[in-house]
Amino acid sequence: MSSHMQQSQSRSLVDWLSYLEQIHPVNIDMGLTRVGEVARRMGLTRLPGKVLTVAGTNGKGSSCAMAASILMAAGYRVGVYSSPHLLRFTERVRLDGAELPEEEHCAAFAEVEAARGEIALTFFEFATLAALWLFRRHAPDVVLLEVGLGGRLDATNVVESDVAMITSIALDHCDWLGDTREAVAVEKAGVYRAGKPAISGEPKPPSTIASEAARIGACLRQVGVDFSGKEHETSWDYQGLYQWRDLPKPTLPLMNAVTVLAALESLGLPLPESAIREGLANARLAGRMQRLQNEPLVIVDVAHNPHSAAYLASQLRQIPCQGRRLAVVGMLKDKDMAGSLAELDGLIDRWYLASLSGPRGATAALLADALGQAGAAQYDAVSEAYRKALADASPSDMVIVFGSFYTVADILAIQPV
Repeated sequence: MSSHMQQSQSRSLVDWLSYLEQIHPVNIDMGLTRVGEVARRMGLTRLPGKVLTVAGTNGKGSSCAMAASILMAAGYRVGVYSSPHLLRFTERVRLDGAELPEEEHCAAFAEVEAARGEIALTFFEFATLAALWLFRRHAPDVVLLEVGLGGRLDATNVVESDVAMITSIALDHCDWLGDTREAVAVEKAGVYRAGKPAISGEPKPPSTIASEAARIGACLRQVGVDFSGKEHETSWDYQGLYQWRDLPKPTLPLMNAVTVLAALESLGLPLPESAIREGLANARLAGRMQRLQNEPLVIVDVAHNPHSAAYLASQLRQIPCQGRRLAVVGMLKDKDMAGSLAELDGLIDRWYLASLSGPRGATAALLADALGQAGAAQYDAVSEAYRKALADASPSDMVIVFGSFYTVADILAIQPV
């Protein structure tokens, strides 16, 4: 064994992650040429089980959580690849809901490092190839791949999928994906495959979804046309290839549940209705409308663009609040801060604006500008803003923490559930 190989096999996960951050200077370098070549060398473009690829501006994580919950309730072994993580890198790869030991991630990184030779890979590409290697090794019945950014040029798109779904299309990452919904839809629809089911859960689809699906030769199924959900007070009905009535409402967005059922029925695996009921009722996802405590009620949510902030606002309106609503916010400066904050402005009684560290982090002053409230309270760190909000809150108040995965991660690190 070469000394290089020995060194790569003795690295800890912390060592590997710091190495991956150093080897490629560009955070996001679009294109599948490099990552596709390494995937082919490693035999990772086809996985042993069924593959469902999940793209979309918002709702990818929730959709993967619900799909995994339903499939596991039906007795299938399920692998999920998601990003970003909240507290630990190992959250990104799950088998039957559980994380893998750090040593397995290190072994996967060593395999990618050996196979890539002189080919440069981004952090995300490296991580994606490592995840695919782990899935090939464990061979679950179904793999759910959450797209990182866009779809067409995302590293997850090197895999041949059996079904691909798009949850929603809104403007985010405009520098990379275009500044119109039509342009964004073309990028997302790049996950569709010729002759394979292509699910669209976007209720107001840009015309480019259908035109791209047709160009690719995919079998498009659109919400409101080929499948739909009907909400009742305490339950809901699904109508698609199958009909399921009086289903339990999930704690995660119902619109994503509708799209998930369309994708799962298109996979062609037997799904007992009991598994759908159990899976929907049990699906949870950290950082999505997650309650950390009562009196005062504390809710954390990773909403970080206007579309997800609007959904957060709609959810908060449904939660009775006798007192005030206090909001702790930290955001990245490349997000639509003004648009996101405007969605909640009328609901919030008091703002606690926090600076996020790192080159992409927005300062509290920038957030105050975006909010149009120069006098709003400003803090140097999310933890500081959060502690002040908790100190100010009475038991009947509600504290909402949102704006970024980083913001929620900071709170979960100091107040583990």
